[in-house]
Amino acid sequence: MRVKTAGLTALVTVPALLLATACTSGDDERPAKGEGRTTDAPTSASTDTGKGGGGGSGGDAGGDASVPLSGPQLERAALASGDLADFQVSTGKSALAPAGQPAADRPQCQPLADAMGDKPSPRAARTANRGLGSLKNLGLAVSASLSAYTEAEAGKLMSGLKSAVAACGEGFGANLDGRRGSYREVRTAAFTVSGADETVSWTTVGTNEGAVAPIHLVVVRKGATVARFMALDLARRTPPRVPREVADKQLAKVAQVLAG
Repeated sequence: MRVKTAGLTALVTVPALLLATACTSGDDERPAKGEGRTTDAPTSASTDTGKGGGGGSGGDAGGDASVPLSGPQLERAALASGDLADFQVSTGKSALAPAGQPAADRPQCQPLADAMGDKPSPRAARTANRGLGSLKNLGLAVSASLSAYTEAEAGKLMSGLKSAVAACGEGFGANLDGRRGSYREVRTAAFTVSGADETVSWTTVGTNEGAVAPIHLVVVRKGATVARFMALDLARRTPPRVPREVADKQLAKVAQVLAG
């Protein structure tokens, strides 16, 4: 059964990943495991600061979480069909969703706008994106991305998010591809992920062209690897929350790849 997204399309043009094929539950063919594609940033997007250095591929990490994962490692670590029995996992992205990083109208809120883009921040060296649709809670859509940074840049990302959540409680506006969304009531939300070094979790309410929807975002750091989750209830029945089992499974797969 497909969840209708009429009225929400304009709203989620800024949180681009929420228009992935995770917006459906159970009626689309599931992609084969390993079909995903990792997006590599230009070389200039990654600095040489932090443990592991900018040139580390992660291929010889030997369990060292401070070494950035390579593209193939990110794909192996990213969520795939069969990882979570109650979720459909997609590697596709809706043609309705624009690409890039939203621009916030308040500089101190830019980290929160970035978190709704193609990757958690422009400093990501490479990113693997997934969309998840709940097979039990019809309408719950979750975007999940896994990004490689230097450990220093990953730490800066988390610090920036913490500061932005504290500074932007009244909300902010964001623009992407000429389309604007407003986000109000930014609030810290308790969330724990097994195996994480740091976790930042917050809720906000997105509004655009008369559409209103609560959104829950969680960003997790494990060494030089950052996982970002964003949840929206497309059926608009209950305030969405990123399922704990989704985040825990993602971090467990990262640990498995790091261990070789």
